[in-house]
Amino acid sequence: MATGSYQQMIFINLAVDDLTKSRKFFEEIGYSFNPFFSDENTACLVISDTIYAMLMTKERLADFAKKPLADSTRSTAVLLCLSAETRADVDRLADAALAAGGTPAAEPVDYGLMYGRSFYDPDGHHWEVTWMDATTAEEPV
Repeated sequence: MATGSYQQMIFINLAVDDLTKSRKFFEEIGYSFNPFFSDENTACLVISDTIYAMLMTKERLADFAKKPLADSTRSTAVLLCLSAETRADVDRLADAALAAGGTPAAEPVDYGLMYGRSFYDPDGHHWEVTWMDATTAEEPV
């Protein structure tokens, strides 16, 4: 558990078929890459100051994995959900993903105090983008 001023980080590792295509997709929707943690088999996608996705060729990720890799075009191994500051930010990111070659994963959801959209990236990974109005949320259970 994080204590004090330490900000815990997360590095999500995702298998990709074509690293160049995946980099291009995420650059087109507004993200950047950390060149110090990227090479010909890995691209370090910067999502925030504490969240990174390591896009790895299947061969490279298999070097680390203890079990066979899931085929993300046929099954869901992970569902990734990103927060958005506003409803418009949800639409901006989802629209950019679809324009860059992503495909819709589900219909948009709108619960008033929560709004979200989703897409599959070119490798079939399921991404959700969600805005929540914390000022109208009830006390946690």
